[in-house]
Amino acid sequence: MVENKIVAKVNGKEISQQDVFKFLNEIDPQVASQFNTPEGIQKVIEELINQELIYLDAKENNVDEEKEYMQLLEDSKVALLKSYALNKLIADISVSEEELEKYYEEHKDYFKKPESRVASHILVTDEEEANKIYKEIEEGLSFEDAAKKYSTCPSKEKGGNLGEFSRGQMVPEFENEAFSMEIGVISKPVKSQFGYHIIRVEEKIEEQTRSFEEAKAEIQQQLLRLKQQEEYLGKIEKLEEKYKVEKFD
Repeated sequence: MVENKIVAKVNGKEISQQDVFKFLNEIDPQVASQFNTPEGIQKVIEELINQELIYLDAKENNVDEEKEYMQLLEDSKVALLKSYALNKLIADISVSEEELEKYYEEHKDYFKKPESRVASHILVTDEEEANKIYKEIEEGLSFEDAAKKYSTCPSKEKGGNLGEFSRGQMVPEFENEAFSMEIGVISKPVKSQFGYHIIRVEEKIEEQTRSFEEAKAEIQQQLLRLKQQEEYLGKIEKLEEKYKVEKFD
């Protein structure tokens, strides 16, 4: 076990390494990473000292007896109790392996991945230029080099590669051509609202269904949320019978 070293004392109150780690764990991770140096840790220690000084001053001046503070404290207690009670209500809810498998079998269509393509393109605004580029490729210029040299699409930096896409993600003219082509074939210029595309299909991916193991984590999260909501709503229904609820327009 790591020693919980005392790093400072304020009026006898100890501030430990554990207090420093607790402070860092409670703030935004990106902000906390900025203090991940000896100098940064020292700044956190200084901040904890400052906070303790403010606390001592507040106690000495009876700030904790002020009406506004008492109301704020009560509001905080109410909010904390609500949150604690809700978390306690759903804490023991779990989803069994059998429930996961049953849901998967009954909703297999949901886990289908549609047919897709991986394709590259060269995009230019002028039909004459597109035809000229197409001819250069026929004469030996590589598709990737042509994309880098001529394409107006940011994909030019990747040799024109657009990655994977399914139906409905591209403009119709591009999509219809891409889904009708064979792998490695280079299309003649295809016009769309963006200009003229020269297309090459890199890969055809047929429709597939994700396996139970691939979908398991997603199913677990979804079923857990549903069961938690069911438990919550059931509890509310009982409480509405027990306590008087009035609603006003």
